[in-house]
Amino acid sequence: MTHPRLHAAVDPARPAVIMTDGSPGLTYGELEDRANRGAHLLRSLGIGRGDGIAYWLPNCPQVFEVYWAGQRAGTYITPIATALTAGEADYIVENSGAKLLVVDPAIPGVAGLTARDGLTVLTLAQWRDALARQPGGPIADESAGFHMVYSSGTTGRPKGVRLPLPEGEVTDEHSIAVQIGGKYGVGPGDTYLSPAPLYHTAPLAYTTTCHRLGATVVQMPKFDPEQALAAIERYKITMTQMVPTMFVRLLKLPEEVRRKYDLSSLRTVVHAAAPCPVPVKHAMIEWLGPIIYEYYGGSEGNGSTAITSEEWLKKPGSVGKASWGTVHICDDEGHELPAGEQGTVYFEGGWDFRYLGDEAKTQDSRNPHHPAWSTLGDVGYLDADGYLFLTDRKSYMIISGGVNIYPQEVENLLITHPRVADAAVIGVPNPDFGEEVKAVVQPLDPADATPAFAAELIAFCRAQLSPVKCPRSVDFDPALPRLDNGKLYKRLIKDRYR
Repeated sequence: MTHPRLHAAVDPARPAVIMTDGSPGLTYGELEDRANRGAHLLRSLGIGRGDGIAYWLPNCPQVFEVYWAGQRAGTYITPIATALTAGEADYIVENSGAKLLVVDPAIPGVAGLTARDGLTVLTLAQWRDALARQPGGPIADESAGFHMVYSSGTTGRPKGVRLPLPEGEVTDEHSIAVQIGGKYGVGPGDTYLSPAPLYHTAPLAYTTTCHRLGATVVQMPKFDPEQALAAIERYKITMTQMVPTMFVRLLKLPEEVRRKYDLSSLRTVVHAAAPCPVPVKHAMIEWLGPIIYEYYGGSEGNGSTAITSEEWLKKPGSVGKASWGTVHICDDEGHELPAGEQGTVYFEGGWDFRYLGDEAKTQDSRNPHHPAWSTLGDVGYLDADGYLFLTDRKSYMIISGGVNIYPQEVENLLITHPRVADAAVIGVPNPDFGEEVKAVVQPLDPADATPAFAAELIAFCRAQLSPVKCPRSVDFDPALPRLDNGKLYKRLIKDRYR
């Protein structure tokens, strides 16, 4: 069974959502009722198949009410990050064509939203009241909807990733549920810990897929490393998905804190979204055992790779073999390269996505010789066994004296220093070489933001990397702009040095 309606019919009292802060959650019966009422509300507002709705909410059960209402009303569902300003949210609402926006007034930017013809804005309280006035039971013209997320905008203004809406019945199997259910064995007996924001693609996709598969979603309002361990013990979590920055924060907890929680129920830990330094992943496998699974893919759904712990220990640093579609590595002209040679990573065989309102960006993502091949802009290579190794994003590459330098390698090294909390590496202007390497470091202790520590970090890099790759200078930042999905908002850092 791959739809919450089917699980609600069998066991309506089963928890669909549990909030770790003790606030009210949802049973499957409640989720079904509110999703149906929400679909009636959408129709009463004139919202039909192919229209857009959006939510600007923190992690709360109403996210799932809005999502599943839109899913059975045939709409595109767009999440908005809580950290965005009113202007940034206005852009997404207008660009997506949303006709309904559900908001939490406590989000700072909400008060500055611009009124727009054709847009209904409901607060959480108004959403609840509106649902209460709607009839129960399914709408007469149900059809399947899907999320339409916006790229994180790390290299420019975010773009909506638009995929074709599913055909058929709303309860039909969905390809994501088939993949996750088959790969990890998720079912009604599972409890899934969601520590990340529900406005990002992977947390939204995994939690709603858990609802399709009948599992209980245990939702954290916000990630905290020790509270995550406590939740695993308390709710007997069987599966979770994290990002590498969460791994780093878990590993930097005192040993006695990490060891005091019973994590024996944990069967599967999935990670993605950002590069994971090899020493960090080694430490996680050593701690939790070979239950760490990694995948590489994007919101675009054009393909993905996957790797188990056992495979990764034989191929450290790899993101795995193709698990959906086929991987191709191509040069700058779009010609395919042999194994071992580095180039742009393309996928063939996944979803045919479009960037909403930006046909030029859509076409730029396609291979000039093979239009069915598309790229997320990452650079890497395939080894002789077909395992993919990512180098970095093409847009982050530093060219110094004609040498291509990929910051990810340096960042992965810096984060292993015991006194470093986070690190970003960028190219800054150099009159002789065009660009030079600069590291911007967030120290664990703010008192370490000294010239002496900067020199120590440069020496740390030079002891392990070629001098051309190493930072020539180090600046300090008390909090790097890293998104909650683990991605570094590097454009903001680069803008400081233009």
